[in-house]
Amino acid sequence: MNGLKSVRDSFVASHIASLPKSGIREFFDIVNTMDDVISLGVGEPDFTTPWNIREAGTFSLEQGHTAYTSNLGMLSLRKEICKYVNNHYHVGYNYNNECIVTIGVSEALDIAMRALLDPGDEVIYTTPCFVSYPAEITMAHGVPVPVPTYEKDAFALTPETLKSVITPRSKVLLLNFPCNPTGAVMGLENLKVVAEIAKENDLVVITDEIYSELIYDNWEHHSIAALDGMRERTIFLHGFSKAFAMTGWRVGYACGPAEIIDAMMKIHQYGIMSANTTSQEAALEALRNGYSSMLKMRESYRERRNVMVRMLNDMGLKCIMPQGAFYAFPNIQSTGLDSKTFARRLLEQQHVAVVPGIAFGECGEGYIRCCYATGIQDIIEAMNRMKKFVDSLKK
Repeated sequence: MNGLKSVRDSFVASHIASLPKSGIREFFDIVNTMDDVISLGVGEPDFTTPWNIREAGTFSLEQGHTAYTSNLGMLSLRKEICKYVNNHYHVGYNYNNECIVTIGVSEALDIAMRALLDPGDEVIYTTPCFVSYPAEITMAHGVPVPVPTYEKDAFALTPETLKSVITPRSKVLLLNFPCNPTGAVMGLENLKVVAEIAKENDLVVITDEIYSELIYDNWEHHSIAALDGMRERTIFLHGFSKAFAMTGWRVGYACGPAEIIDAMMKIHQYGIMSANTTSQEAALEALRNGYSSMLKMRESYRERRNVMVRMLNDMGLKCIMPQGAFYAFPNIQSTGLDSKTFARRLLEQQHVAVVPGIAFGECGEGYIRCCYATGIQDIIEAMNRMKKFVDSLKK
């Protein structure tokens, strides 16, 4: 054994060894060692899962529903998912072979990548982006190709920047609107142009719409899967964590062409078997009777967003009004600090935790992510502390 290891630098696969750790989790390991910290960092609703959803999970256990479900997920849940997607996103899917229930959207994305990619295939994704995207692509032996979005465009993807990164090896376009970390959305006309580019270049689109219920100010969300000619080349990802405050239940789903869902099911079947039965029962209740609770939570997020964005701009940190998700992404370049230094010093001096924008890709440098899925009094106090910090930099 020692002789074998002496020939190698490591037993760990090179494409895994080269992956950086999450810029969010690494930072919050420090947060967890401190007291009196107001966290605007981890993207998790501060609401408890609504009672009727929790009760459905509890009742399923009391009824002894503790066996495996189908690899694809409970039939009743898949029926309800396809009904929900058709009603809210205007895309029809067959619950028998075009829908799979997964361990959160994270697993859905992972098995979609592994089902689609051959080594060397390129995946285009917008940045700033959720921290796991480039890692998921790399773990599936794909090549991550970031396409930047900019504050001047409200962080929406523009056709010009998308076209500039397409090559003969491009296979997948990964979208996330509303976006984590920017809160950006995509208008219908812009989305139609992106769809035409995908068709012209024979790209498969993976659309992560986990935040799509959380939109504000009468904005209307549109799924690219619903556009002409896109259903047959799009994998629609969604779940329950954000809209229904079910992060710990770990249940998501994917809808798409039967051939791709079948390939994803093979990976899921061998690696996972099936999603948690209790969580699936709770998710079924969320779809049937949870929408009104979601609307109440969304209204609370809207009020918190308004307070946070106003206070950020008042202290001199320019921040566009996010139209979706529950994140503000203020520009900190006026302070002269890079995002890691800003976040570290804010934490040390004022005990407020935010995420440095660089954690979301090079395009995120010069920004920080502030999550407003926390109590409004905590938001006000955190903003007051941040103002003290920003003011101290001017002296």
